[in-house]
Amino acid sequence: MSAAEDAAGLSIWPGGDQKDLVTLVLWRHGLTDYNLERRFQGQSDVPLNETGRVQAAQAARYLAALCPSAIFSSDLSRASVTAAALARLTGLTVQLEKDLRERSGGSWEGMTEREIAERYPAERATWTPPDGETAVAVADRASAALERIADGTPGGSLTVVVGHGAALGLAIARLLDVPSEPRVLGPFGNCRWSVLSRRGTRWRLLEHNVGMLPDPVPDGLPGDED
Repeated sequence: MSAAEDAAGLSIWPGGDQKDLVTLVLWRHGLTDYNLERRFQGQSDVPLNETGRVQAAQAARYLAALCPSAIFSSDLSRASVTAAALARLTGLTVQLEKDLRERSGGSWEGMTEREIAERYPAERATWTPPDGETAVAVADRASAALERIADGTPGGSLTVVVGHGAALGLAIARLLDVPSEPRVLGPFGNCRWSVLSRRGTRWRLLEHNVGMLPDPVPDGLPGDED
């Protein structure tokens, strides 16, 4: 049985096994030192740190259980190394897609939020890097990449797409036809994921910013075991 057939049999979302519906899991990369320092990463190729690699390995175990039929990733290493953790568990090849890259920040890349606010107060107010990409341009390319990936996903199956917080968030807003500003959907945490489905040309959001859950509380009150 193929991975796509396995995925159809194990869908956890209503209708996920229907042949006219495809499902995309959009997974943000693990933690980097720039994330910790609140620096604008953009398209700088900042690697995962040790925590990020652990996050990727842990989250991959949950996503592998969904039996994806394919894995796509931004070609920046923090995304592709995250994707590789899932590839090791599934035996799938990571397919790189440059249009999934993060928003280019131009001269803001490597700067902290405080440095940006001090040097570019007017541009910071609208979060518009003067020599970087506009939000519209990012939404255009990232949403087009997701449409292409969905076109190539067999009906009734699921593809995991690994990318970046801003690019994935802007793409989701575009596909769902909701405003990117003011933001309706909250941001992605590191190594968290959202789930979209497409039937025909209609997209739906099934889950957003999902991650590993804490261990459940014990079932029963103290002393019940007596």
